[in-house]
Amino acid sequence: VAASQSMGSDFGELPFQIRDEILAGNYPDAARFLTAGRGLAPLVEISPDNMRQAAFPVTTPEGARASVQELVPRKVKLIKTWVDDRGETIKKLTPDLYGAIIDEAHKNKLRVAVHATDLRDAKDLLRAGIDVFAHMISDMDEELVSLFKQHPNTAVLSALGGPHRAVYAPWLNPVHPLILETVLPEQIKRLQGRFPLTEPAQLKRSQDGWDRLARGISQLSAAGVKIGVGTDGGGQQGDQFIGWTMHAELENMVMAGIPPAKVLVAATRTSAEILGLDDLGMVAAGKSADFVVLDANPLDDITNTRKISNVYLRGHRVDREKLRAGFLAKK
Repeated sequence: VAASQSMGSDFGELPFQIRDEILAGNYPDAARFLTAGRGLAPLVEISPDNMRQAAFPVTTPEGARASVQELVPRKVKLIKTWVDDRGETIKKLTPDLYGAIIDEAHKNKLRVAVHATDLRDAKDLLRAGIDVFAHMISDMDEELVSLFKQHPNTAVLSALGGPHRAVYAPWLNPVHPLILETVLPEQIKRLQGRFPLTEPAQLKRSQDGWDRLARGISQLSAAGVKIGVGTDGGGQQGDQFIGWTMHAELENMVMAGIPPAKVLVAATRTSAEILGLDDLGMVAAGKSADFVVLDANPLDDITNTRKISNVYLRGHRVDREKLRAGFLAKK
């Protein structure tokens, strides 16, 4: 992984400091870190168990615009917001509020990424000019595909890992070596106790949900929609494994019916484009030398992305042995 984008759950100065120090070359073995800073959310979304003080509360169009303005001097590349009623448990952002966020961001040459999975919301957001869907949409129909074709610059981040591991997680038993090298044993054990699901009713619901997402991402890919990888690809929430989840996501996309070559483009060139990183995503003159050397061809089997020989970041060969020793020492 050459770059990682934090999507709206950061607060304070530290995220911007980390971003700038890595870009300055202070940590040659570190992937780039990008942050959206504080996202913009309905007041009811912000609680001790969800977002805490991280998000800007949005209650009026004027307040939404002011919050976007606070992020402009931070040089973020994306503004993050949420449009989700959480299973009809909260009042989601209304079109006038998220419309103000999108309009103010665009006035300042910033793009907006949204957490929104409902089909109707997705259509309305496309009409409002949204730039990035931070998750796969829960369902698909011809009208939505048509709207995407009318908005060719709008991207979707696949976010298939969480739904799929509920029914498919062979890398947990036996545990894949890359996970053993980087993840605490207690976290591995916790996840092994959760996935894949075994209770028949839960398993069926999860399988049905995965099937819908797989059909949807395949439809969008066939329609030429811009697709990148992520989100929810790391961190403690949900017991995601940082780094490993990217390999699992590539496999998920292939299992959804997208050819390996298109999946690799999504994970490199397209994802770099979505993040606004013009010097990443391709091996070409003038680009940053960020690439991975593999011992097997992922076009033959996408899981060959896990057979890593070397990793280079900004022309520097990453000391994977040193990193491995550090991870293990902390256990």
